[in-house]
Amino acid sequence: MKEPTRPNAVLLLSGGLDSTTLLALATSEGYAVHAMSFRYGQRHEHELTAARSLAKHYGVARHVVAEIDLRVFGGSALTADIDVPKDRDAREMSHGVPITYVPARNTIFLSYALAWAEVIGARDIFIGVNALDYSGYPDCRPEYIAEFEKLANLATRAGVEGDTVKIRAPLLHLTKREIIDLGTKLGVDYSLTTSCYDPDATGAACGHCDACQLRLKGFADGGRVDPARYTSGETR
Repeated sequence: MKEPTRPNAVLLLSGGLDSTTLLALATSEGYAVHAMSFRYGQRHEHELTAARSLAKHYGVARHVVAEIDLRVFGGSALTADIDVPKDRDAREMSHGVPITYVPARNTIFLSYALAWAEVIGARDIFIGVNALDYSGYPDCRPEYIAEFEKLANLATRAGVEGDTVKIRAPLLHLTKREIIDLGTKLGVDYSLTTSCYDPDATGAACGHCDACQLRLKGFADGGRVDPARYTSGETR
């Protein structure tokens, strides 16, 4: 008997904890995942190395790395010669938009994903944004996802023809601990992921930027040890 065709989906894959959990989830739900990563002028290539390994590990239908250069605009510690903030406490991370925010990044990434979805006939686009344990990014909020989905259905052939495009953000209302709990149930090997904004030349995480602190807290809250490499040379 012929196996049923799996529905195509486009998934934004950064190589980090959230997007990897999302990849495991979408795969478990039976999607033929087309993973999209970006070389956008970020500080390091380690996340792309991780994304490639993860795409291979999960046997995605296709993995592409889109080339754009957001350094021409700057305005972020991830794309310009600006220091990455370190050792900020929870209060500092919960107020204001940090300098690690890349202007309009998720809008740009989702627009690329939407274009690819049209080409391959995918009606589901997965993004690993999170509105709880996040560093104040405006494009990680539920209302942003809802409004982009409206745009997607106004601006595409699929939407005009009544074939609805869905922006799927299943991690949106989960804490970092809950995301790790979910990924652990799905068998995610978090040692393959990288979250740090400012790793060393070997890819070891700094342990002090917002991304590292949120990640470490998520593991600690669940009574787990983060298997990622940190600059101390040890897991934490």
